[in-house]
Amino acid sequence: MSAIAQSALQLRDIHLPASPGLWPPAPGWWIVFAVSVALLTWGIAFAARKYHVHRRRQRIIADFGRLEQELASKRSPEVLARISALLRRIALTRYPRQQIAPLNGETWLKFLDASGGNGRFSTGPGSVLASGPYQRSTPIDLETADFGALVRDWINKNTKDLP
Repeated sequence: MSAIAQSALQLRDIHLPASPGLWPPAPGWWIVFAVSVALLTWGIAFAARKYHVHRRRQRIIADFGRLEQELASKRSPEVLARISALLRRIALTRYPRQQIAPLNGETWLKFLDASGGNGRFSTGPGSVLASGPYQRSTPIDLETADFGALVRDWINKNTKDLP
């Protein structure tokens, strides 16, 4: 071959293409990213909800603890009225207002039995809630430990899944 033909046929070795860049990512990575963001958002919202429900439940239990101590020392109708009001507030968060608002006396106790009292409000230590809050200032005769356990049990059953 002549020198002219050789210079015209200067062949170069095989060159590999440049490696692909990191940006923009492939469509599959966009899907993984979107699903990850959605799951993370849902997880944060779920955890925040659980935290708020837990805090609310702890406040309710603490409120009842204070009322229970006050009832043990005073045994006054005012404390019973505040305990009944606490139970009513809890019931209003779980059940329709039209169902809870008109209840009083025996119907209130029957509702408490049906929603977790197992008959201990109508016939047990919880029966004091029917008339106790409406007495003048006479001391109330009740076994505080049994009454406290009954109300605490009802609160625990009705605050597990607060809205």
